[in-house]
Amino acid sequence: MRCLNFFSWEKFQGTTAKGLKVFFFYLAVLSVWRLFFVFWMQEYMGPDTTSAEVLKALWRGMKLSCQTAGLLTLVSFLPAFVLGIFWNRGEKLAWKALTGVTLGLMSVLYVASFPYYRQFHSNFNQLMFNAVNDDMYALLVSFVQEFYLPLRMAGAVLLAVVLWRVLQYLLYRDLFQGRRYDVPLPVKLLGRISFLSVIYLVCLLGTFGGALGWETQVDWENAGVTRDDFLNEAILDNPQAVYRGYVMNHRMLACNGLDFTVEDIRNLAALLAHRPPDSDNLDDYLRKRAKGAQVPKPRHIFLILSESYANWPLLEKYRELHIADGMRGLIAEEESDYCPTFLPNGASTVSAVTGVVTGFADANLYLTTMPEAFAAPYPTAGAPQLERLGYQTNFWYAGPATWERIGAFTTAQGFQHFYSRGDFGDVPGSVWGCEDEYLYRKVLDSLGDTPTYNVILNASNHSPYDLDLSAKGFPEEALKAVLSDEAKEDAWLVKELGHYWYADRELAKFIHDAKTKYPDSLFIVVGDHGDRYHVEKVPLTYERYGVPFIVTGNGVHKGILLPDSAGSQIDIVPTLIELIAPEGFEYMALGGSLTLENRQGVNYGFWITRWSTGKADTAPLVVESLDGSSDPPALDDPAMQNYINAIRSISWWRAKYGAILDPAKLEGRE
Repeated sequence: MRCLNFFSWEKFQGTTAKGLKVFFFYLAVLSVWRLFFVFWMQEYMGPDTTSAEVLKALWRGMKLSCQTAGLLTLVSFLPAFVLGIFWNRGEKLAWKALTGVTLGLMSVLYVASFPYYRQFHSNFNQLMFNAVNDDMYALLVSFVQEFYLPLRMAGAVLLAVVLWRVLQYLLYRDLFQGRRYDVPLPVKLLGRISFLSVIYLVCLLGTFGGALGWETQVDWENAGVTRDDFLNEAILDNPQAVYRGYVMNHRMLACNGLDFTVEDIRNLAALLAHRPPDSDNLDDYLRKRAKGAQVPKPRHIFLILSESYANWPLLEKYRELHIADGMRGLIAEEESDYCPTFLPNGASTVSAVTGVVTGFADANLYLTTMPEAFAAPYPTAGAPQLERLGYQTNFWYAGPATWERIGAFTTAQGFQHFYSRGDFGDVPGSVWGCEDEYLYRKVLDSLGDTPTYNVILNASNHSPYDLDLSAKGFPEEALKAVLSDEAKEDAWLVKELGHYWYADRELAKFIHDAKTKYPDSLFIVVGDHGDRYHVEKVPLTYERYGVPFIVTGNGVHKGILLPDSAGSQIDIVPTLIELIAPEGFEYMALGGSLTLENRQGVNYGFWITRWSTGKADTAPLVVESLDGSSDPPALDDPAMQNYINAIRSISWWRAKYGAILDPAKLEGRE
């Protein structure tokens, strides 16, 4: 009977109402704490930070804290809900005990966040998990002597007790003071529907970080959208910052390495460098000398890493779609060349960034979380080598600087300047970044006569695909007219194709505008990855994963790339250097130039040549033709296997363990 009684509306409403009170209380606490943190620590804000940016940070932080409040509420609500089925007093004990524990932990984190930020200029991050490897006694002494640990703990306890007492008062205060009123049934039903609607809304806000769906949700990776690093950190409440640190640490610990011995790596490096295996220094095998410039030295270099810019729309069989006409026209120009057999470094944007920035392949390492990647630029990193050629180096990103630590990572790897959405002002865009046209306009308006190397990472061709395509002039009906009946009825696919059309149009427009303003410049265009959408349900491997490699600009001509060239994103910087560097210029690269030597590419899962492709983890390799024919050309299997293993093993070792091939470095590795 007690169990049946629980499922009465009054019982359900009473328990759930308490859950709603706890949710809004936690949300209010986290929001007020954020406001006080920003006020008390405002000295860490940049001098140009505006009140509008502060308000933006507070608003975005409150949205993110909806998710935190929801999760913290469940800690108490679920046990109280279950215990209440069998024991009314147990429900009350659950609310009291678990909200007390939660508020205690929240208060400790909040009080600790002030000295933590002063010490590390960051909200909680991966370093707090690295502390387990430190001398714990020494840490405790430091906490007591430098950060007044007993006093801070007392303050945290007092704060938690006050908040807990306030919450208990709100939970058990009877607004009707024991009186109940009879109301007509329609009014009662309307009240219940309204109550359930509030519950549904809160569940959405708690699930999607202050949004009603995943398309616009705020999470710790896309939260930082202001120009100010302090405000970007303040947007994260303490539990979200701890979670960020946990994820980053987990990613780093997952980098257990590949199954290569030191001898394997030495021999593979020697094969790749076409020299004897006579050195234990990997850098000896990565050192190259430029053969001499093939184009006049450009004033500005633009490497556009275009979001989800797959190669398949550029193929002749898809010409009638007219979603890639901008780059088709550019490729057709006399001062352009195009390699259609090119692979991304990985399946995600962060892999493309690490490949372009460091020159290493995706080899079971999460470079944006590794301390080694932040100690100093790798010798294969492109930015310092372009700086030696006389260029100021800039990285432009349409999204927030906090995404995958991209701002800190690129500057650690040698870029002199990093620009992100917070630097562009109040411009249209999605949760992932501003619209491409505004990004390109900012780049073009910011350059002068000083020679620059610019890596540009856009974001418009990315979910939630929320551009107003009609306002942009997208010819939707013309596209549908050439799609299959099934595809034209797929509204989401049409929207995706429309975003590709927009990205292509704005990319071509930017290049033409830049050529007009700076005719002595050089442009390289490459997709960050493919494999997002296609008009075919089961596309060929080549069409599914390939991205284009396009080079255009002053001095470029048809045939400047090898007619049988193929590659991946680690080959971009060596190709660029061989295009512009004087003869004898010494540089470091794992990849090779598509103008001189590179006739194959490899990434996390695939290999490619000018005629065929396939998965990289089969033995022997299974060859697939690019056009789907049943008779693909023969492949030199041992040579390709060696190339795959060389790229992966060297990327893994050099990024993780440094230049010297020493077996002792592998001792104790799992």
